[in-house]
Amino acid sequence: MTPQTHTFHVHGMHCNACILVTESELQELPNITFAKSNLKHHSVEVKGDFGNKTPEEIAEELTVPLKSHGYTVSVEKQQKITNWGDFTIAVPIALVFVFLFALLQKMGIVNLVHGGDVTYGTAFIIGIVASLSSCMAVVGGLVLSMSATFAKEGDTIKPQLLFHSGRLVSFFILGGGIGAIGSAFTLNTSATFILSVVIGIVMLMLGINLLDVFPWAKKLQPSMPKFIAKHAHNVSKFNHSFTPVLLGVATFFLPCGFTQSMQLYTLTTGNFLQGGLTMLAFALGTLPVLSAISFSFLSITNSSKAGIFFKTAGLIVVLFAIFNFINSLVVIGAIPPLFNF
Repeated sequence: MTPQTHTFHVHGMHCNACILVTESELQELPNITFAKSNLKHHSVEVKGDFGNKTPEEIAEELTVPLKSHGYTVSVEKQQKITNWGDFTIAVPIALVFVFLFALLQKMGIVNLVHGGDVTYGTAFIIGIVASLSSCMAVVGGLVLSMSATFAKEGDTIKPQLLFHSGRLVSFFILGGGIGAIGSAFTLNTSATFILSVVIGIVMLMLGINLLDVFPWAKKLQPSMPKFIAKHAHNVSKFNHSFTPVLLGVATFFLPCGFTQSMQLYTLTTGNFLQGGLTMLAFALGTLPVLSAISFSFLSITNSSKAGIFFKTAGLIVVLFAIFNFINSLVVIGAIPPLFNF
């Protein structure tokens, strides 16, 4: 039978990681030969052998492998509804978080910027925020996919421990490598300021995207080159004793803007140990939520409170970006210190 091509709407897409997950999962179906997702239009084009099934039946079939990741496929475009009521809860939570963060800064426990440097405590907190964001959902999807693969043979605990251990170790080593590469470059004050602004812009775009009220923000979000991210994602399909460790290493290269912004900062450290510890602190921040996902205790994307989670995280990230801009201006002497931290 001649292959058929259909285009369907996909509900639940948030970021570039969603493109990777939807394409990879659909291409695993035996009757699918091609799948290409479009974040701008929230759609997916598929090509394959669907027999005499109606578009509605095909949409239901495609939803099956995607539902656990929080996506549904439909023939008709689903009306996007922005739940502004989520902000009535998200704003107070974000403000409390900022107050506690400022208090910790005042006590000297966690400083957002100290002499122009992001501290390990701050990297840890950014990791926590990242683990609650939609762009980290792809890592959770990988973990669940790997778990399902090994669970078929009755192995559930060991792969999870190997994955998280491999992830923490690789973030330290690869982060250290980026820091060491940075030592080959001598950044003057102007170059450091420009790089800080770039990091701030990346975080600002991430925060705006998490608010999920500005559709245009999605296409501005940076991402890892697709061919690298796709190969990293495919590692989860292997069933080998070394696969969990390899998958943990692969998460360093997945399309998460938070990871990439921390990698950019690590480059400015110019030091293996400082770069490694920064990325390790970030990975430790993501550990609690990813561990919960590993053992199927938590799925924020599918939660009825997902909107509140994402909007709270988005507001916090936007505030982080604003702090970063302000402190960058302070470092170059453009403005006097606004916060006595």
